Amino acid sequence: MTISDDVVDQASQCLRNIGAALAEAGATFADVVRVRYLLPDRADFEPCWPVLRECFGAVRPAATMLECGLADPAMKIEIEVDARVPAA
Repeated sequence: MTISDDVVDQASQCLRNIGAALAEAGATFADVVRVRYLLPDRADFEPCWPVLRECFGAVRPAATMLECGLADPAMKIEIEVDARVPAA
């Protein structure tokens, strides 16, 4: 398992992981109601916008971006979501 040096690549990978977890739960990005972006350097957030818009542009969940340290210095972004799983 390797971590790209590029924050946009890392954001894309986060979103792929989130998409897989949502699918496993029977949900999609359309079901996301809250998203948190965690970055060691807030300047890295803006380059990620095009990738983030692909998943959240039409959904527009409540969102927070925090500048903070992450567990591994190689990590440049972490994305957390809360989703409302549709009733079966």
